[in-house]
Amino acid sequence: MLPPERAFVSRPCFRVVLWLAFASLCACGAASVGEKGRAVRVRLDSAELASAHEGERHALLIGINQYEDASWHGLRYPGKDAEDLGRVLADPRRGGFRSVTVLTRPEQTTRAAVLQALRTLAARPWNPKDVVVIYVSGHGTLARDARGDLQRYLVMRDTRFRDVQGTGLEMAALERELEHLGSRRRVLVLATCHSGTGKSLLPPAVLEELERTKGAFPPRPLEEDSRASLVLSASDWGETAREDDALANDIYTHFFVQSLDGRGDRNRDGAVSATEAHDWARRHTWTYTEGRQRPSARMTEVGADPVLLAGALTQPGQPEVFSYSPRLEGFTLKVDGVDAGELPGGVALPEGSRKLGLHKGGQLLWEDTVALRAGERRALDSLLREVSPGPQRTVALEVGALGFLDARSRREVLPPTALAGVGLRLGGVLLEQRLDVGVDLAAGQGRRALLLDVGGTVPVRHRVLMLGVTVGPSWQWGRLGLSTGPRVAALWLERSFQLDLLSQDERYLTVWPGWMAGVSWRLGTRFVLEAKGQLLWAYVPVDGRTRAVGFGGLFLGGGYRF
Repeated sequence: MLPPERAFVSRPCFRVVLWLAFASLCACGAASVGEKGRAVRVRLDSAELASAHEGERHALLIGINQYEDASWHGLRYPGKDAEDLGRVLADPRRGGFRSVTVLTRPEQTTRAAVLQALRTLAARPWNPKDVVVIYVSGHGTLARDARGDLQRYLVMRDTRFRDVQGTGLEMAALERELEHLGSRRRVLVLATCHSGTGKSLLPPAVLEELERTKGAFPPRPLEEDSRASLVLSASDWGETAREDDALANDIYTHFFVQSLDGRGDRNRDGAVSATEAHDWARRHTWTYTEGRQRPSARMTEVGADPVLLAGALTQPGQPEVFSYSPRLEGFTLKVDGVDAGELPGGVALPEGSRKLGLHKGGQLLWEDTVALRAGERRALDSLLREVSPGPQRTVALEVGALGFLDARSRREVLPPTALAGVGLRLGGVLLEQRLDVGVDLAAGQGRRALLLDVGGTVPVRHRVLMLGVTVGPSWQWGRLGLSTGPRVAALWLERSFQLDLLSQDERYLTVWPGWMAGVSWRLGTRFVLEAKGQLLWAYVPVDGRTRAVGFGGLFLGGGYRF
């Protein structure tokens, strides 16, 4: 067992960039199991990887077991959790941190002492590529601030239950202190929760308010607004984190530390990153607690995850895909048709083209084939944005045919005409992104004999120009898309009779209402094949008489989405 305070120093190692805030709710005293109150394309060679992660790593780890105010019950393992994590981070064969400071003594864990330790850390010379990890294990609570807003507070040794606002450490204040650090790669680890049990205690007024709130807990207002780049939590919002006597640790912290011996190196690049360690601990915590504790993560920056907690990069490693976005939480990721796990989290894949899909409740949200290379990390959110980045624009070249629906009009008025044109479709621009708008222009001409009432068979040259607008919804199932909606088309028609004794031209301009339906098939994220059919109805003057006629058209095309 280590003494209550110890600073570990090892050789300088690789530098890293990112913020991590990880809430790993340490432990409550109970029986054997206690309770306590969740893209960017990167491809680098080995030299670039080493340069990107070059620098020093420093850690400040704080564990608070006992409290001056008896309202906060004592905890068993926060101090040990901080020491166990510190030992691994300082080990030259594992974390290789240049300095690791562990604070657990009573005089070191007051609000003033913790703030002073943070300011002392900020005063040292920092390189922007340095990594700093801050870990705090202890009680957490919710309380009203001076403005009356509900805020998240960390309970220090001297925090008074009746004056949390004045004596606790507000989460936002802790983040502001971290912003003063010269490193751009900062990791904040918060081993606390606010469920109202175990390692969390809520003031009566707050508890009463939450009991009146449907669902027992308000929306996630705290981590969502965090300025940290990566927030790792031992349990999800409103859940209870647990410690276990058999593990002699907070459950999540036990597996987080375990991952740093190399077992968490998911992509086999020689190093364990912050997200890899979290994913290892998340899966094993979920299994160990039989689903009662769901570690979670919040990220505001994604990409190469340069926060390396153990090991050293020796090669680019396998490509990875991942998501820590709340909007994709609970979706199942399938790779080449096989379940690869539930989000949030990440998975390492073999190089090459992989068919990825997101499923939930038997429904397919998205599916695409993605080419992956060694060293890449692809955020699923960015892949979805490539497919649907708000209003989707598609430009298509089209060819097809347009003709009367009835045989008499095809014989006597205008034969079927081949057309070529261009179309533009804007996805999700009307009625809160529920309706698409399409505009198309097509032209064609031909020469054919028509059968007239007087004169028999007469050769006729014809020209057609059509401008149409379509409005309607569309649906997407993986690569397959469907669209439909009402259509209005303006048609300009010219007929030129080619007789020896008569040369006569007729021109008509009319506007037709109708309906369009289309089907599409995506070829990757940008290219698409389309087929569209349309029906139009109009009154057309022919030989001095006005006819009510129907027109039909079929078009095939290839489009580019941007």
